[in-house]
Amino acid sequence: TAANSTPARFVFVTSEAAKARLLPLMSEGNRAKTAAAPVTLIVGMDLDFPETLPTLFPHAPGAKAWFADPAARRETAFRNSSLQGGYVLLAARALGLDVGPMSGFDAAGVKAEFFAGTAIEPNFIVNLGYGSDENLYPRSPRLAFEEAAEIV
Repeated sequence: TAANSTPARFVFVTSEAAKARLLPLMSEGNRAKTAAAPVTLIVGMDLDFPETLPTLFPHAPGAKAWFADPAARRETAFRNSSLQGGYVLLAARALGLDVGPMSGFDAAGVKAEFFAGTAIEPNFIVNLGYGSDENLYPRSPRLAFEEAAEIV
């Protein structure tokens, strides 16, 4: 991550009690999938991540000041926690797990339920486990390289 900022914070929802807190906050289309998943991961972003920079990026003592602007701090937290969450998805798939990343949830509700009293906000949610062939579709089409990329 940029400046080793590592702003992601992770909540692994595994207990029935925690699942019961999360399910009402999921969009209707994601609720059954989340209920069936053995683990649901909430990937959060810590907006106070600059506080850890003296430890994580010690060779730049002024690094904390780089994120004094709240908009820049939020953008950095979002982008880099997304990268960290993506790494978790790759690691889970490498272990043979199926992953289902989702953005269909009540972010304010998840914040209140799982990150209350902190500067952590939810970024995205991922179901982890071993899927079945039920309700699976063939791989959807992808854009051609030329439609999505440009070499200049």
